[in-house]
Amino acid sequence: MRPEATGIELYDRTADAASNEVIRAYSTSFGIASRLLGRRVRPHVRNIYALVRVADEIVDGPGEEAGMSTAEARAVLDALETETLAAVDRGFSANLIVHAFARTARLSGFAADLIGPFFASMRTDLTVRSHDAVSHDEYVYGSAEVVGLMCLRAFVGVDRPRAPQPSPALVEGARRLGAAFQDVNFLRDRRHDAGALGRDYLGIGGRSTTRTDVLDRIDADLAAAAAVIPQLPKDCRRAVTAAHDLFAELSARLRRNDTGGRVRVPDPVKLALAARALAGRAPGARQQAGGVGRSPIEETRA
Repeated sequence: MRPEATGIELYDRTADAASNEVIRAYSTSFGIASRLLGRRVRPHVRNIYALVRVADEIVDGPGEEAGMSTAEARAVLDALETETLAAVDRGFSANLIVHAFARTARLSGFAADLIGPFFASMRTDLTVRSHDAVSHDEYVYGSAEVVGLMCLRAFVGVDRPRAPQPSPALVEGARRLGAAFQDVNFLRDRRHDAGALGRDYLGIGGRSTTRTDVLDRIDADLAAAAAVIPQLPKDCRRAVTAAHDLFAELSARLRRNDTGGRVRVPDPVKLALAARALAGRAPGARQQAGGVGRSPIEETRA
């Protein structure tokens, strides 16, 4: 029988559980994909995404709904970044979500090199309302590509005495997968971002960028990422494949629906994609087989 945890081990487990609760509450799609990760890395990926979600909530609706001004939101975000970097350095935080993330960062071998750009992009949401091509790419790097790189560092570094550097091919694949995820979210949330938040991330229509241009970029990024997924550690491939194929499905549905409604993937299709990944199918197998995702587009919230 495993002895009951005490001290820092108990605190670590409690922090991991808190992060898992954040993920469970906010994202069914991520929850399905993360369950396909091996036990070695599953809590660490959840720890990364939980902190990302908390930071995102500071600059999006909940912070404003709580009555925070832009200056107050900036101060809260800055304090979260300061505490996160300090926790990575010292190995402890009184904030359970920060503690879990910091432990993952220490075990995976990343710190300010990836954390700084992430918070920089989050601060952008407080002041920038319309992005051009350059600011879009900078924002996507900090808000999404570095999150993919954090997960990649966990994939290759957790449980190693000295976390190795991932290969350049895997780095490129992680960045492009993160970029594809972000652009899909931008495209399907475009109406909400404009109406509720007053933001335009894509510049469609006004600066020689079309909706088709964005979808073509997404599909090219997804294809590039799919090519290197087989190089990931075995206990990560199925989860990344499931996530890849979910966003490929969203991209396909977005191409078929240009009315501006929020496209979603029905739960049975999500489960079918996860089952294909669990069975070891290669990323993109759905599109090749043509057997999933033929149901009518639904425009309700996922």
